[in-house]
Amino acid sequence: MVVENGKTKTSFPFAWGFNPQEEMLEVSRKTKKLTIGIPKETTCGETRMPLTPEAVKLLTQRGHDVIIEADAGLNANFSNLYYSENGATIVQTPQEVFTADIVIKVSPFSIDEVALMNVNQTIISSLHLNKYTADFIKAVMHKKVTAIASDAIKDADGCYPIVRSMSSIAGSTAILVAAELMSTTNKGKGVLLGSIPGITPAEVVILGASTAGEYAARAAMGLGAEVKIIDHSIRRLTEIQQLLGQRVFTSNFHPQIIEKILKTADVVIATIIPEDSQNRIQIDDDLVKVMKHGAVIIDLTVDKGGSFASSEYKTNNDPPFVKHNVIHYCIPNITSRVARTASIALSNVYMPLLDSIADAPSIKAYLKENTGIRNGVYVFNGMLTNSYLGDVYNIPSKDIDLLMAAF
Repeated sequence: MVVENGKTKTSFPFAWGFNPQEEMLEVSRKTKKLTIGIPKETTCGETRMPLTPEAVKLLTQRGHDVIIEADAGLNANFSNLYYSENGATIVQTPQEVFTADIVIKVSPFSIDEVALMNVNQTIISSLHLNKYTADFIKAVMHKKVTAIASDAIKDADGCYPIVRSMSSIAGSTAILVAAELMSTTNKGKGVLLGSIPGITPAEVVILGASTAGEYAARAAMGLGAEVKIIDHSIRRLTEIQQLLGQRVFTSNFHPQIIEKILKTADVVIATIIPEDSQNRIQIDDDLVKVMKHGAVIIDLTVDKGGSFASSEYKTNNDPPFVKHNVIHYCIPNITSRVARTASIALSNVYMPLLDSIADAPSIKAYLKENTGIRNGVYVFNGMLTNSYLGDVYNIPSKDIDLLMAAF
């Protein structure tokens, strides 16, 4: 062993790696401060909130600012005081909310709210396809903001967390709504959605072996109803049978089978698969006309164009309507009926998402690295990036992956 230039050297060939080395201490993560805005919902009947007071507390403790318009959470039984005690800043006007870096809503933004947006701002909300959508998209593009559809965001497993959580609630709620609509109190035909000994059980048909379909089936079977599930995919039908833990009637979509099933159905619930929204089951008026008088249709796909030709886009404040002697309930935000539960489910997705955005140098950098949230972007810096929307509304679109490569 020798000393060379003040360092101990050994004759053992690779001994330098065994000498004492400087210790690398853990470096705390650097997060940037975010300003998050939550305006009051303007869509009729919308009662959900994207963040609960508990989630606001976690975000503010990590150095972020959360601005909430006064009374935004009242319909979900979250008071202004509850939010302020957990660190939120309560403001009186939507203009103050739209000073935030990221503005989040549950229902789609309105044209009036687009006027309040700022260049390079990020907005997150659901996106419903209706007669106003084209004008809304063009207005958002003109503002040069980045718009993200919450129902198209994917997680690390390739699933849709917002859709999954809302669909599970929607499926269960749809059965409760159907039971109400069938009761004599609500001018239904007075049929119990379930079964008792000696009486034929009510028959529930579910279109789409989706998450909503699974939870609707669970709730219906829990009441004792006879459940039938229709889907285009044999794989999904097999999976839902395994998930339910028991055999239920399943069938691939076929017009003759659909007609036969609808003739005896007491309740029909239409659900949707997010990645298969362009291939949903379509029921024309002739098939609705063969249904029982007083039967119930609940169309959970109405915000995507609807699964029934007889469906009409309604809000929670609109009463169910009767067409072809069948009761129709066509409301996109059915989960607003259980606003507090739905808000907690939404918050469980949004809070960690916002926290991870704060870890990135910028929202653009985050979108570049995270393909899941990038899947939800439909306008990036004023450019339409969703080819499906471009085709539907005849608006030129660009590939977001190519745009990200430029950054």
